[in-house]
Amino acid sequence: MPSSQTPISAQLFEAAQERIPGGVNSPVRAFSSVQGNPPFITRAEGCWMEDEDGNEFLDLIGSWGPMILGHANKSVINSIVKAVKKSTSFGAPTLLETK
Repeated sequence: MPSSQTPISAQLFEAAQERIPGGVNSPVRAFSSVQGNPPFITRAEGCWMEDEDGNEFLDLIGSWGPMILGHANKSVINSIVKAVKKSTSFGAPTLLETK
């Protein structure tokens, strides 16, 4: 995507490159090989994502599988909220992880 449509994402990518190798959180998405700037996503719902510049994208990747029900699925959010109220990590086995 041309940086003229993503000026905020371009600035964020520049700053990210100073702190994160390749400027992204995964070597799979290193944009240097495609000579582009990645859009910095600010929100997503269902199959749609929006970047910091207000551009809307149809998400055909679904976070490589974990978003199989779509982004911000209400049932998934409710389950996460219920679980996180008990804590975020125990460092020990739990019944929920077995289920």
